[in-house]
Amino acid sequence: MTRDAARRLVAWYLQTRGAGASEGLNAEGFGGVMLGDAQLYFEHHEATRTLECSALVYRFHEVPKPGVIDGFRQEATEGTDAGGGTVDYEPENRSLFLSREYTTMPTGVAFETDMARLMEASQAWGTTVLDRVASRVFGT
Repeated sequence: MTRDAARRLVAWYLQTRGAGASEGLNAEGFGGVMLGDAQLYFEHHEATRTLECSALVYRFHEVPKPGVIDGFRQEATEGTDAGGGTVDYEPENRSLFLSREYTTMPTGVAFETDMARLMEASQAWGTTVLDRVASRVFGT
């Protein structure tokens, strides 16, 4: 997917969600929006021609304790619904996301459905799944 196609897709999606006139992605290929309690981030990777869409699960105040990120990955391996995404920890901003990637242009309906599933799952992962992982890792 070209950057221009990704920009147009994200701009269209944001407009359908009431974000007004948006370019979708900035010149560096990044974009984001808060929809209700969910936060979505978009990044176009030029080298792979991929649009990465990420729903925030949790932003850590400090580097996560050993076993925490592995605990989230284990949840995914065990089949916990990730809304079609994968567990994605970004150490540079200490944030955990559920992310999915597109290399070809999806239909508008498919993209809307995918983003709704991803956001819904991120909300569950930020509450119920987070509690379960903390209980496993810390024994609380």
